[in-house]
Amino acid sequence: MTKQKSVIITCAPTGGIHTPTMSEHLPITPSEIATASIEAAEAGASIIHLHARDPETGKPDANPDLFMEFLPRIKQATDAVMNVSTGGGLGMSREERLRAAVKASPEMASMNIGSMNFGIFPMKDKYSNWKHAWEPEFLDMTRDFIFRNTFADIEYCLKELGEGHGTRFEFECYDLGHLYNLAWIRDQGWIKGPIFVQMVFGILGGVGADLDNLMHMHTIANKLFGDDYEWSVLAAGRHQMPFTTQSALLGGNVRVGMEDSLYIGPGEKAVSSAQQVSKIRGIIENLGLSVATPAEARARLGLKGGDQVAF
Repeated sequence: MTKQKSVIITCAPTGGIHTPTMSEHLPITPSEIATASIEAAEAGASIIHLHARDPETGKPDANPDLFMEFLPRIKQATDAVMNVSTGGGLGMSREERLRAAVKASPEMASMNIGSMNFGIFPMKDKYSNWKHAWEPEFLDMTRDFIFRNTFADIEYCLKELGEGHGTRFEFECYDLGHLYNLAWIRDQGWIKGPIFVQMVFGILGGVGADLDNLMHMHTIANKLFGDDYEWSVLAAGRHQMPFTTQSALLGGNVRVGMEDSLYIGPGEKAVSSAQQVSKIRGIIENLGLSVATPAEARARLGLKGGDQVAF
């Protein structure tokens, strides 16, 4: 029997385009983001998936100068892989979405692999006390929002970052068709393995948070990519722990963090992303599995190394 691989834990400690500041524990400033990331790495995360926010308003912000305030500090304190988001925010051009990653030249960057409706407006009905006026407006705007990731956008990003900087990608797949998009891109020679697939469940407009969907997407990914890929799972809100646990059981990797869920249990807010990392690490180890180190993650994902970044 083949020994099961150790589980790579990715942590997303601060929200991107889909997380307003609805928890007092969500890191906002560069200093808070750095601290949250370092704590997550110390808790067992090998990869840190990073967005930035306006430190005054908490609004998602792709300004590369903000990223450069926390990236060096995290690198100095940990050996974790830093994964810079290219998701951007509402209305940003593809050039704007790439600015931070182009400046930082990270080992890894996220890439959304298909356009989709991205509806987070139902969250507006769940909250009444807003810290900032932009938050309910931000949520409501997604009733008429298409998260654009065309083939031209994807090709641009792959050439700008992949060929230009040697950055590899976490391919975020929100639906079954995104897996086929990724396979087509591979077949064009735009990317080479190992491919890192992040399956995303529970966003309105994408695949629903049903464990049957996870099983089916895993089956299709195996057919499309064979042994030349690594896969991971994230799920929104209350589905975070059940879905990541199932991924680990199936031989996959996991992503947790306050970008994906503000809670650690039913009705209980997480005080940090590190708390979520510790919880999933405990589950993984209680299942008799091991957690990957950053060095193991780098080797399996074919990353260029922390000494090749621009921060």
